[in-house]
Order: sequence, then C-alpha cells, then structure tokens
Amino acid sequence: MKEDIMTRADEVIAKTYKRFPIVITKGKGCNLWDTTGKQYTDFVSGIAVCNLGHAHPRVSKALAKQADTLLHVSNLYYTEPQVELASWLTQNSFADRVFFCNSGAEANEAAIKLARKYFKDKGERERFRIVTMEKSFHGRTMATLSATGQDKIKKGFEPVLEGFDHVPFNDMDALHDKIGPHTCAVLIEPIQGEGGVCCPDDGYLEAVRRVCDETGVLLIFDEIQTGMGRTGKLFAYEHFGIEPDIMTLAKALANGLPIGAMLAKEAVADAFGPGAHASTFGGTPIITAASLEVVKVLSEENIIAHGSRVGAYFEERLLWLKNRHESIVDVRGKGLLVGMKLKIEGAPIVDACLEKGFLINCIQENILRFIPPLTIEKNHIDALVACLDEILDR
Repeated sequence: MKEDIMTRADEVIAKTYKRFPIVITKGKGCNLWDTTGKQYTDFVSGIAVCNLGHAHPRVSKALAKQADTLLHVSNLYYTEPQVELASWLTQNSFADRVFFCNSGAEANEAAIKLARKYFKDKGERERFRIVTMEKSFHGRTMATLSATGQDKIKKGFEPVLEGFDHVPFNDMDALHDKIGPHTCAVLIEPIQGEGGVCCPDDGYLEAVRRVCDETGVLLIFDEIQTGMGRTGKLFAYEHFGIEPDIMTLAKALANGLPIGAMLAKEAVADAFGPGAHASTFGGTPIITAASLEVVKVLSEENIIAHGSRVGAYFEERLLWLKNRHESIVDVRGKGLLVGMKLKIEGAPIVDACLEKGFLINCIQENILRFIPPLTIEKNHIDALVACLDEILDR
C-alpha cells in the first residue's frame, strides 16, 4: 500500500517536495501513524502549524458543526464566524483591523500592498521600497520571494520584483544606512525561523521600532511562524515591549486549515478601501469557525503557558546534550521554536530520528529545528533527547 501511494504520487504530483518515504494516515495529539502502523512523535507539527496537536476534539467539533451549516458565501456578505475571529484578534493584539486570506505568503502580499498604498494615499508616491533582512523568509509568490533574503528561494525565477532592499539581521547600522527617502516599510521576522532560528540581539527590535518612528517608516512584523503562542506569548512582539504597525499571521491560526491574516492599526488600514484588495476564500465561515475555536482553546486551556514552560525545559535538555557532544555548536530559540546548530550535516540525523520514531526538521543544511505542538510533554522531550544522544554518539 505504501509503495503504491508513493509511486502514484510521483507520477501525478508536482515534484516540488523531496518527501520522506512514509505515508501518514492518522494523527492524535503529538503523535502520528503511517500505513504500517508505526507511531511517530511529531516535533515538526506541520512546520509550526498544528500548535494544538493533531485532531484536537474541540476544533474537530467546531469544524463539523460549521460544515453542516455554511461553508462559503464570499466576502460580498457578512458572516458571524469571520466577525468573531477578527474581534478576538483585535482585542488580543495591537491591531484595529484584520484582512483575511489563505496563507502566509498572501498575508505578506497584503502587507506589502498596504504599506505602498498607505504612502500613495498620503501623496508620497516615491516611497515604495521595503527593507527586509538577509536569511529572511516571507513566502514563494513573486513579491514575497523578492522580499525574502535567501538567494536559493529566488533561483530560476529572476528577474525578481523591484523595490526590496536586504540588510543583515541584528545590524542596526546597516538598517539605518539603507532606509532612505524611497523607503516605505521595514519587514522583519521577530525570530527568523527558516533562516536558522536566528534570534534578535538584546535591544535590536526596540531599536528597529525607534528608527522606523524617526524616519516615518512603517514596521511590519512577519509572525507567520512565531505567532499564536509558538514563542511562549501569543505574539512574539510581546516579548519586546513594542508594537508593529502591520503584522502577518498564518500557519497555526487554524491548526492545519488554510488561513492567513494581515492585522493593522486603523490609520494604516484605512488605505485599504473597497476594491483595493480582495480574496475569494479569505475568511470563509468554515475556516474562521475552526480558527475561532483554536484561539479559544489557546486562551482557555493555558496552552501557551504550558508551551513556554516545556520550551524552557527543552532548551535546558538540549544544552545538556551540547555539553556532551562537540558536534553541537549552538542551541537557540524561544518557547517551542528551538534550533540546534551542528558542525556536521543535519539530514542524516533527521533520517536516523525518523527510523527511531521521531519527526524533526533540518534547515540551512546544519541546523536542526524543533517546532512540536505546544501540547508536547517533558517525557516526549526526554525520549527525543535520549534518541539524539545515541545518534550523536555514533
């Protein structure tokens, strides 16, 4: 059965992913199962998507109830789940307005368009350039790959779109020098997930906020990977005592269903009037009903606080591992977005963990990234650390 599915997939699905040789059939909590019945502990969670784990009963129930009521009517009409979700997001963030779409890339597209239009509406038509960071990742559409600070993402798709400047992360001098009369925004991830779990230096994001204020430039936080409790707070910006003007969300917002959201302050959001931007499937009743239940579970069941505690324990255990193995260079991250940099290639370790029943992720060739559900427990972490210890001993 497994070989048949894999063979047929290779015949009919675009070859845009190098897939692992397993076929996942079921998930529950922090566990997954394949066609052979083998169980895996999931430290990838759909790439920071399933923050509540798999098949959460409250989300499944909300999804089934809405599916039996109303799936889609388009944004030509009001629907209650969309309004309720937007209200929750604005009440629990800096923002006044929400635009719903289907993915993180679309949310970043909306943010890019909004930043440009904001200045056009003010009569400052020359301000259209956006500064982003080297090693950043903002998506794979033409605008978002142009914004992304990684050449490998752009390879084969040149020429990229005009209007994006890249500077090193954590380098305030470079950022200050790059902002000029044509700059409309700085787009930055509070923690670079795909870039290697790169964390900001003390005071860096606060300084970014200050230079944006001083130059009249908008600050956009891409919280597609860091949002929804991943770092130990609902949004990563809360760790730093500052607020962006625009923020993008996706991934964990609906725990596995396709949704994106762009949040903005009123004065900025006003640039999006009727017809300025749109999304056919953005904020449909079925998706927003599920997402609304996700955010309720996060807040009512103390999931984020649990993730923060377990994340601190995870970091402690990985530092113990680092002290035992010279092949480990660094352990970094916040909450349950954790990276472990190696002196050696990471892919063989990912494969060895898969064989032992653990799903982990490797980025930038030598950085193991751990992004489990926020419901992960200490015993799961102890089991993974023991597995890694054994593999690194070999």
